Order: sequence, then structure tokens, then C-alpha cells
Amino acid sequence: MTAVRAAERGRAPRDGEWEYLLRTWRGLNVPEGWRAEIDEGQIALVPPPHRHHHATAEALQYSLYAELPAELGIYQALGVHIAPLGKLLLPDLVVLPRVLVAAEDSQDNAPFEAADARLLVEITSGTTARTDRTRKLWAYARAQVPLYLLVDRFDERGPMVTLYSDPQDGMYKRGEGVPFGQPLTLPDPFHTTLPTEKFPR
Repeated sequence: MTAVRAAERGRAPRDGEWEYLLRTWRGLNVPEGWRAEIDEGQIALVPPPHRHHHATAEALQYSLYAELPAELGIYQALGVHIAPLGKLLLPDLVVLPRVLVAAEDSQDNAPFEAADARLLVEITSGTTARTDRTRKLWAYARAQVPLYLLVDRFDERGPMVTLYSDPQDGMYKRGEGVPFGQPLTLPDPFHTTLPTEKFPR
């Protein structure tokens, strides 16, 4: 068993600051392809990803949908709220119950609670790799996201896919990694094996 923890950084927004940040985030006119996240008490813009990123996301969605339970959906650029930390992040893929996304009382552009996700996926780029491996790893564990899949073609060992699971006390207790080209099996509720040889290097 592998214990995985990322260093805690920053702070949660103070009283009233979160509401201000969220209102500002909702009102942003972000350039096409860019994403805005709330992290460490400020709004940060994330630039558009490389085309390899889109190819990887498409291959992942195709594989996940093959065995995905009917009540779950896969969504891109969907905001998730990390309540314990006052963060609003936009994972590359979010697997959520469809009923939450389709709820009639949901507000437009409102983030979903990360704790409701069944799986979050980050696909690294040259500018996001360090954050995906550390701050987001720690944030998703703190939010009790059951599965975090990191697709990291910039790993120093070579392109890797790592599945983090079993979040406890702000850390993932398990981390299973395979190099691109080797299959990675996902547990319940997915019952599928990811063919990582389809991920562009």
C-alpha cells in the first residue's frame, strides 16, 4: 500500500471572501479555450491545452463510457468546489451522477461539490503538471473524491497513468501507476480497463 500526500499550501478564503470570489468567477468573460479557477484566495486563468490533451480526453471518455453505469455522466470543464479549502477547480473530466447535473434547481454556472464526484481526471500539460501532481492531488483527497486519475505524459519516469484511491485524513492511501502502453483497471463502479496505449505521448 502506498501513502500519497501533497504539501498543503495557501489558505481557504476568509468569511465573505468566497462569495465575492464566486460572484467574480461567474461574471468573467474568459477567452475561448481558457479556464478560470479559484485557488489560494485568487482567480487564476489556465491557458488552452495542447491538442494531445484533447486526444487523451477523448480516448478516456470513449473507454469510460463502455462500462459506465447509466446513472453516471462524464463532463468536461465542469467546476467543482473543494469546500474544506475554498477552492473551485475545473478538472479535465468529471464523472458525476446525471441527476445532479440535470437538477432543475441548479444555478447556471454553479460549481458542483467535489465530494459528489465518482472520479476526477487531470491530464497534465507543461504548465499544469506540478499543480496536478501536488496541490490538486491534496485538494481532491481533502474533498474525499474516491478516485483521482492523473494522466501525466511529463512524468520524469516517462509517460504515466496513476489512479489514486482510498482518501483518508487528507491523503490518498493508494496510488497505482502504469506507464503508457500498459492497461490500468478501474474499480467499482466502472468495471473497466483503460487501454493507455491510445494516449498520445
